[in-house]
Amino acid sequence: MKIANGIYMLEISANIMGTPSVINPTLIWDNDTVILIDTGFPGQLPQIREAIEKAGVSFDKLNMVILTHQDIDHVGSLSSILKELPNGVEVLAHKEEKAYIQGEKLPVKVAQLEAHLNSLPNEMKAIYEKIKDFYENNKSNVDKTISDGEELPYCGGITVIYTPGHTPGHICLYLKYCKTLIAGDILQIDGGILIHAPQSTNFDTDLSVISLKKLMQYDIETVICYHGGLYGGNANKRIEELANGFSIGHK
Repeated sequence: MKIANGIYMLEISANIMGTPSVINPTLIWDNDTVILIDTGFPGQLPQIREAIEKAGVSFDKLNMVILTHQDIDHVGSLSSILKELPNGVEVLAHKEEKAYIQGEKLPVKVAQLEAHLNSLPNEMKAIYEKIKDFYENNKSNVDKTISDGEELPYCGGITVIYTPGHTPGHICLYLKYCKTLIAGDILQIDGGILIHAPQSTNFDTDLSVISLKKLMQYDIETVICYHGGLYGGNANKRIEELANGFSIGHK
């Protein structure tokens, strides 16, 4: 789906815990740079390639990936993309996510499952083993770390917003020229309504609430949610409602 000139929200079919769903990486490009924001689940390279080509961009021109965070549905096809395009795809992520993506630390969600392994049902134990195996065998280098408030000089300027909580190094990206927020997993859409990510998916919900309040300083008209797609209502007002209606310390 076209959001603005040079911005396209991809729509990739996925199966999440047995439930058919859609995830929404974002493609941003100009004359020199083609950037993919997040890379789907493992095995989704063909779908990602097709979606990029559908946006009118040659997949072979992809030369940068920015990861909002470490979760498997966001880094899943990164190693496949890098193998497919060996001549230079630069990978960017926040410094707090780098060690997880590179396999130097056990990813947060894997560690959470591992901490409760003995009490997990057999189905969840099998999922844990699959996810852990993926991370052990699909390590990818982060070429450059990015930090809060940094403006990346691509595609009209991309502002990095450090929004920890869902994971330790989660980021959002803000495109000022079209007032669009790429929200990663701090927000999602359910039934057409913009909501915060479920507490059960957060590394630290209190941090996530603080991060949500940071978004209030930006003039946002459109939100791209990885889970849920496009929100084009009164985004600033809705974000303020969410930030002020969810108190610190709420569990």
